[in-house]
Amino acid sequence: MIETELCTFTLEACQIAADMGITRVELCASPYEGGTTPSAAFIRMARRIPHLKLSVMIRPRGGDFLYSDKEFHQMLEEISFAHDCGADCVVAGILTSDGRVDEIRTAKLIAAAKEMEFTFHRAFDMTYDTNEALEALVRVGCCRVLTSGGRNTAPEGIKNIHSLVKASAGRIAVMAGSGVNASNVKLLADTGVDAIHFSARNLTESRMTYKNPSISMGGVQGIPEYASIGIDPTMIRNILNQLI
Repeated sequence: MIETELCTFTLEACQIAADMGITRVELCASPYEGGTTPSAAFIRMARRIPHLKLSVMIRPRGGDFLYSDKEFHQMLEEISFAHDCGADCVVAGILTSDGRVDEIRTAKLIAAAKEMEFTFHRAFDMTYDTNEALEALVRVGCCRVLTSGGRNTAPEGIKNIHSLVKASAGRIAVMAGSGVNASNVKLLADTGVDAIHFSARNLTESRMTYKNPSISMGGVQGIPEYASIGIDPTMIRNILNQLI
């Protein structure tokens, strides 16, 4: 049966994933930046949830995937911490300035992961040539790649995803993600991917009775100050039902 992975930002979402039979969760912080490394407490507490495979995002900041030496060493430290916490997998991606997989640094991250699985995330979709990038990931021994087929969403990139599955030839697992919902998940699964990644997000409104309209703590226009990223169990159930 095809694997399922839920992108989660809260412990509540992790518990829902375990209760609903999701294969694996990806722990992240900073949803508006596309996901960064979660807190230490989040990793530790999620690990205590029974019957849940745990994948930890390793991304020191938002923005591009060209990292300084200090940022790279931070990633190595974060992988070591995730390993000590008992994570099953880590997720990361490093590119060179010309838009290719940084094979040297990626190989070092994979070595640091030891027995944990290693997923190369959607930095893959930002590469100059995804076919070339796929071969680079095979060379360095990457377990899995998360991709939307080089497009903004997986449904838009479905033809490319199908091509990547063929090119992978079982040498690396291909996981489709971005824009996945109940209306398109079966089509994506039919490409032959090994796993489906989705977030099933909703906005959870604040329970504050007083709301100051004059202040934005993050200082970024358009990000809701009095709502947080939550999870929609009904959306999850509808997606899973399409995969039966």
